This record gives sequence, structure tokens and C-alpha cells, in this order.
Amino acid sequence: MWRKASAAALLALAVGCLYHGCPELPEQLLQYISPADPRSSPQSQRRLEQVISDAWDSLITLPARRWSRVAVGVNACVDVVVSGVGLLQALALDPGSGLDHEVLHSKEDLREAFVHYMERGAAAERFFSDKEVFRRIARAAAEYPGAKLYVGGNAALIGQKLATYPDLMVLLCGPVGPKLHEMLDEQIVVPPGSLQEMDEYHLILEYKAGEQWGLTRAPQANRFIFSHDVSNGEMSSLETFVASLEEFRPDLVVLSGLHMMEGQGRKLWEERLKEAVAAISDIRKDTPIHLELASMTDRDYMNSLMQEQVMPIVSSIGLNEQELLFLSQAGGGPHAELAAWKGVPDVGQVSDILLWILESHGRSDPSSEADLTRVHFHTLAYHVLATVDGYWANQAAAVTAGARVASSQACGTRAVDAAKVELKAPLRFHSSHSESGAALSLDPAAPVTVWRRGNVTFHMTPVLVCKQPLRTVGLGDAISAEGLVYSELKSQESF
Repeated sequence: MWRKASAAALLALAVGCLYHGCPELPEQLLQYISPADPRSSPQSQRRLEQVISDAWDSLITLPARRWSRVAVGVNACVDVVVSGVGLLQALALDPGSGLDHEVLHSKEDLREAFVHYMERGAAAERFFSDKEVFRRIARAAAEYPGAKLYVGGNAALIGQKLATYPDLMVLLCGPVGPKLHEMLDEQIVVPPGSLQEMDEYHLILEYKAGEQWGLTRAPQANRFIFSHDVSNGEMSSLETFVASLEEFRPDLVVLSGLHMMEGQGRKLWEERLKEAVAAISDIRKDTPIHLELASMTDRDYMNSLMQEQVMPIVSSIGLNEQELLFLSQAGGGPHAELAAWKGVPDVGQVSDILLWILESHGRSDPSSEADLTRVHFHTLAYHVLATVDGYWANQAAAVTAGARVASSQACGTRAVDAAKVELKAPLRFHSSHSESGAALSLDPAAPVTVWRRGNVTFHMTPVLVCKQPLRTVGLGDAISAEGLVYSELKSQESF
């Protein structure tokens, strides 16, 4: 399999030679794409995926200064995971053309939005406005053969991942009902103010790579999430969360759930966002805050988060390719003219947007009052960690730890199984698309490519993509959590 992938990469390079001249292949790649030969060295016969996996294991080391207490809030729920196509068929819906909807008002809206994202192989999350219709759909989902219940919500999923480290104490604040409380790791502390009588349920419609419904065929495995979730939508646990920090005294705060407010309507989110910013501003200045973003569609809401509200007062953000592009589109950043990514996002374009975020909304300028110094970007084929110089350490380990957990968790294995994954990252790329960026390449034996632009350093590593993923929900949360565990804050005085 890897020889086919390598041959395809060579063919692409050869075609490029016809138009741009033919640069020599990096020597570190040639040793892995030579033809099979019994006289070849053992290393040349090893699969690229195995070489990368082994290199990750040697690169991933815990930082000298580690977090001991992490507070996470504020969205939590129970996820009902089910076959998307199967459930929609059970709801007597027929396949047809796709159409995106910012808010779902009916089963037909659900079908159209699901098809829209399935044909792109992209993840999305939407609010379902009709409470009674949602309850009927949720009941059908729970009764559907093979449906599974899991811990859900970004905060709860991040908390669960952090709790796998026994020396790390985790506080989780959010709407925690009896079913969710029962499912949480025993190591997680839930303040009494977060407990409620009823659970919030989110429906996760999954589809497999190559799965077909009517004329729609999924290019890759992914999921479509929807809910009628008022507690999380209003961030009702935020004040309880912030009040709990005084006693818990965390050395890192992880915040998520802000994306759910946009489905509540402009009047509500404008007022609630101001209250949220006031609450977040009460967190001790020397405590770094990581904000986990998620799917959004309202440009005004995203602009409010970016410019005058949340982003300037957090230290770190985590986001995927859809959220990155939408953030640029909403703020008039680089490559905002793109309607969507075509295939694997171009590394140079991603690098341009990440730099713009840290220059326009972060502290890349020493005179800036913004706190943002770190952005963790993840997409299916690779991850990039961009940090302002002088604030974070151990970032090569952090970005590779995030990539490693993406590979293993998607396949449902404790460690990366090279036979179950494949390399989809580009072998050659540029550090910028807008400017005259440096030509860079992937070295499988040292799979972290590093470049600098101004006072921002970028660490990029490939992802070994699971060929037959068992579950895609929560991968982004696991990636961000793992990246944070391996990140080291140089000086809390900076925040």
C-alpha cells in the first residue's frame, strides 16, 4: 500500500516537472520509495507508517513542568452514536440533494444538511429548533439497532481524556445528568452546582468512507451532530464553573461550548456573550486558558468571538480545517475567498491563516494586550502547532502526541497499528501560499517539520489515518487534550 502511495507521489512530482522544472527528491524520502529488492537494507523495506510511528514514540516525552490540576468546562452531554444513513432511512426519509442549514427546523432540514456534509466527508454540528420533533428522532435513534451511548460534549470528552493521566486532577463543570455522571471517570471531580436531574442528549450520525446513499458517496468517514440542547446552548454552567475555580485553583483552564450559543438567536447570544466574557475575565490572570472551537455558521458571532470578546483573553485555541477557514472568512483573513478546502488543506494556506490569527488577534506583537500565543490546528492528514516565541515549550512532542492519539483512537487500538493506518499528508509543501514560502519536505524518520515566520514557530507532523475508523466523534477533543498534556508553559507571569 505504501509503495502505491509513494508511486503516486512520484508521479505527481513528475507531472510537476513538466511545468516547473524537476527538483531533486529529498534524500530522506528516497530510501523509503526504492523498489523491493532482497539485497536492500532492512530499513528500506519498512513501511513509511511504521517508520513514522516509531519516530513519534521517541519524540513524545512529557515536559519538565507538567500540569497538576486542570479545570474543564462547560458543555457536557450524552452522545447517541448511530448510523446516519440507517437512521434517516428509519425516519422514512429518501436520499436527495444536499443543502446546508444554519439551524435545523424539520426532518427534511436534517436530511439536506446531512447529505450536504456527507458528500464532502466533513464534520458539522447544528441546533435542532423543534423540541418535540427532536425528542421523537432521539427516541428512534436510541432504539436503532447498534446505537451506542457515550460521554459527549467537548468539555466532558476533554476531561475524560485528561483523566487517563493518574497524576492529573480534573474538575469538570457542565450540565451533568445521572446517566452522564455514571459514565464519567472516577478521577473527575464534578461540583454539586453542575449536577442536574435530566441529561442532555446529542445525536451523532456517522458514515463510513465510501458509504453511499442515493447518489451521495462519502469520500471519507466522518459524522454529523445535532441536538436540542438548551442548557449547553445557553452555557448555563459557566458562572458555576468560574466560581469553582477559586477553590480548585487549577494551573490550566480548558473552555469549550461557546459554539453552541449561536443557535439560540442573535439577541440571546449578544447578551450572553457579554456575560460570558465578564465571567472568563474573572479567572486569575496567571492561569492560561485554552479555548476549544467547534463548528459555527454565523459570521457576526464568530467576529464577536474574535475581535472584541473571547479570543483576546484566552492563551490557546484548538480548531479543525472547517473552523480555521470560517474564522478567516468571517474576519477577512488570508484565503477568505475559498468556499471550501479542496481535498487535503494546503499547508501553506493553513500557515498563512494561523500566522494571521496570531498577528491580528494574538500577542505576536509584544505591544499587544491580547493573551493568545498558541493555536493547535488539526485536519485528517496532518496537524500544525503555531506558537509565539517565548511562551511555550515541548511543542514537537505536543503536536506528535496529538497526531498519535488521532491514529490510535480512530482505530480503537491502544497503540498505533501500522497495518491499519495510511499516510495521506503531502510529502512536499511550502511554508506559505501568499508569500514566497520556503519549500519543505517530510522526513519519515524525523516527522516534525519546523519553520518560522516572524516570531511565530510552526511545528507540523503527519497523521497516520485509520483505514477503517471505528469512531470519529471526539477525535478533535482527544487531540487537543493530548497536545495540552505535552505542552509546557514557559512562564505563567506571561499570562
